[in-house]
Amino acid sequence: MQNLTAHSLPSSRTPVPGPAGGEPVFLGSELFARAAFPGNHPLRIIRHAAVLELVRELGWLDARRYREIDPVSVERLAEFHDPAYIEALQYAESEGRVSRDVRERFNIGTLENPVFPGMFARAAATVGGSIAAAELALAGFTAFHPSGGTHHGRPDRAVGFCYFNDPAFAIRTLLDGGLAQVGYVDLDAHHGDGVERLFADEARVMTLSIHEEDRWPHSGQDSDPGRGIYNLPVPRGFGDAELDFLVENVLLPLLSEAEIEGLVLCCGADCLAGDPLSGMALSNVSLWRAVDNLLALGVPTVVLGGGGYNPWTLTRYWAGLWATLAGETIPGALPEAAREMLRNMECDLVDDEDRDPSWLTSMADTPYSAPVRDSIKSLAMSLRQAGHDAGARGKGDTP
Repeated sequence: MQNLTAHSLPSSRTPVPGPAGGEPVFLGSELFARAAFPGNHPLRIIRHAAVLELVRELGWLDARRYREIDPVSVERLAEFHDPAYIEALQYAESEGRVSRDVRERFNIGTLENPVFPGMFARAAATVGGSIAAAELALAGFTAFHPSGGTHHGRPDRAVGFCYFNDPAFAIRTLLDGGLAQVGYVDLDAHHGDGVERLFADEARVMTLSIHEEDRWPHSGQDSDPGRGIYNLPVPRGFGDAELDFLVENVLLPLLSEAEIEGLVLCCGADCLAGDPLSGMALSNVSLWRAVDNLLALGVPTVVLGGGGYNPWTLTRYWAGLWATLAGETIPGALPEAAREMLRNMECDLVDDEDRDPSWLTSMADTPYSAPVRDSIKSLAMSLRQAGHDAGARGKGDTP
């Protein structure tokens, strides 16, 4: 394995044209601003609307690059989700409550997965966005759907703030579009357990998840290369050089060897330093670089959001991620209007003394410069060897 050196910030990447020569497309919906989680829920913070405001303030998004999302139909939802569960979600939204039996059966109406106005419509729009993103990717566009990434969702219950599993619909749309092999890369701090479960027995899908070890949902400790499942549980304090190392020495080789023809990325922001629900220490610069390197595989790609509970780090990360996709130059310092927007944000989960002043003044984080630990090198070596032993998966062989 080669040692990695830090690459420069991908601040002026030229978008790679697909078959249709399309530009990157930003997918959004007013539903994500209107239908808000209640009370002190971690997702009460403003996310989608803040990212939209910042990219528009910086002049990175015009009408031709923006697509409004429509909620997906109940019939389409039923391709992955239990009709009884879908009906329960609809009823919960219309009545504003659930019975004890429904709460216990479907895990809705809980502190984790509350009932709130617009709940069903918002979740259905999230799925609609991922389907639209995959269709755009097949047409040659790089599609960015920051409100996607609900990777914990199960067919018949809500899990981890996720009512449906929108990445699964993106993957299925790519497969239905004729792609022989699809890769799913999850960079969220929490294991992409729902997606892994749904595609564990699908020979045409490879799942790779980098997540914090000993972190909820306490899964993803083991890999199963024969079924195309690669889990990379990383220790607390996981930093930039370590992400570079794993992308270069694990993700890119495995995806290339599998000859993937399409890619879905879950780009959760909770892996960033300063997020209150994880102990990882990545800078947004390292994540922009990771996505840029994955895009260089040159296949139809869907870029989703995911977790993220610090509004200052999340907004700057996803806005800069859009800049990376769109070939925009990321400024060294933010203009006053952007700073004012960030100053006006609120979050009960991040104490005042823990708020880095640079979150209000610059787009790019200061890179985290700790060296690659031996445990990361050992993890990479074991997964590469396991992948080699399992042979190239994704050529139509049944695992």
